[in-house]
Amino acid sequence: MKKFTQIICVLFTVASMSAQQEKGIMGYTNWLNNWTEFKPNKVEYSEANQILAGNISTSTKLLKKNVYVLQGNVYLTNNAVLTIEPGTLIIGDFETKGTLVVTKGASIIADGLETDPIVFTSNRSQKKAGDWGGIVILGDAPINKFGNVSSYNLDLDPTLTTYGGDNAAGNSGILRFVRIEFAGKKVKGAGTFNGLTLAGVGNKTILENIMVSYSGGDSFGIFGGDLNATKLVSYKTINDDYKFTQGAQCRLHNSLAVRSSYLSSNKDGSRCMEVASYEKKSETDFTKKQTLVIASNITMLNDSENINADIQSGLVKEAIYVAENASLQMKRSVISGFNPAVLLDSKTEINDANLKKIKFEEMFFNQCKGNIFTEFNSNNEDLESWYGNSVFFNVYSQSDNKETFIDIFNPKRPDFRLQLGKITASSGNR
Repeated sequence: MKKFTQIICVLFTVASMSAQQEKGIMGYTNWLNNWTEFKPNKVEYSEANQILAGNISTSTKLLKKNVYVLQGNVYLTNNAVLTIEPGTLIIGDFETKGTLVVTKGASIIADGLETDPIVFTSNRSQKKAGDWGGIVILGDAPINKFGNVSSYNLDLDPTLTTYGGDNAAGNSGILRFVRIEFAGKKVKGAGTFNGLTLAGVGNKTILENIMVSYSGGDSFGIFGGDLNATKLVSYKTINDDYKFTQGAQCRLHNSLAVRSSYLSSNKDGSRCMEVASYEKKSETDFTKKQTLVIASNITMLNDSENINADIQSGLVKEAIYVAENASLQMKRSVISGFNPAVLLDSKTEINDANLKKIKFEEMFFNQCKGNIFTEFNSNNEDLESWYGNSVFFNVYSQSDNKETFIDIFNPKRPDFRLQLGKITASSGNR
């Protein structure tokens, strides 16, 4: 009888944990432990003893025993494979704004371990967002520009930065248990690099357990391609956490975006997630697929200790922006502390066709000043009525962050999973 009771207790515990994980990032244990770093400016990194510069045109392996510095724009070319051992440290040079570009046909195998991640960071003593370039991966998967090809220029060599093609199953390698810190350099008159740029990248590429922190641009910039990604972390980026455009087809699961009222930009165009089908309508082939993001178990939050005051001060904008012609299907996700939670492009008509393209189901909207609005329109009654319908199982709450999440202010091992029972919050508080 005692053994049977113990079994029931175990089953009850597992069921309770399962209930806890229904919305937002999930896992019976905190999958952020061991490989992430939430205070990278406090970490003492070793000095570089190897230089990476120019073109890498033959397959090369980077070893954990060395520390590498990226000097200037470094291109992996000629279908070469760059293999990086777990635990390897690569430092982006501040003076030359080091950037790693994996050109079309080449691939990167950065396969770290939970206990031994691969780290890309800055070589400045006082590290700041935008210290170096970032990582750019260019593939041959479809984009929706005319000719199915484009070039990622900024200050890069245009002959080495083309991307796009017809290979949705393209394979640009592996990024797993990788951290990218303080990237996102500004290029005068051209824009800003992202922590990780994925342009025309195909679905055989493995993208798991990647953390981009303190990026001067977007954390993850996704231009076209066909991607599967899980356990991505964007932490206190200046611009967007996740930006999708050029017909990207992306399935994003169990991922996190943490913004700061005082570090993340509060200007228009900076949010957790931007889903757009194009930058320039004139360059877009509308016979091709437009951007589609299928996102599940995503947690997006502003880590403010007084979110209402920050919203009132104008420091907080929307969490998600969905542009004209783009599609977003989001399930079992958490949006906490924004103004509002979601903003739809003013050109998006509120009709059956568009509401089928923009779905929010089993969501947890918390501490948001309004939930779903159309841009420049303060009347959102139709949208609230639609997404508030019980058939979608969306939940609304006004709980403090400390009550909502397990332990987000733990400096070493924060836990951004929902507190047990929060998913049962009243749906009447809109």
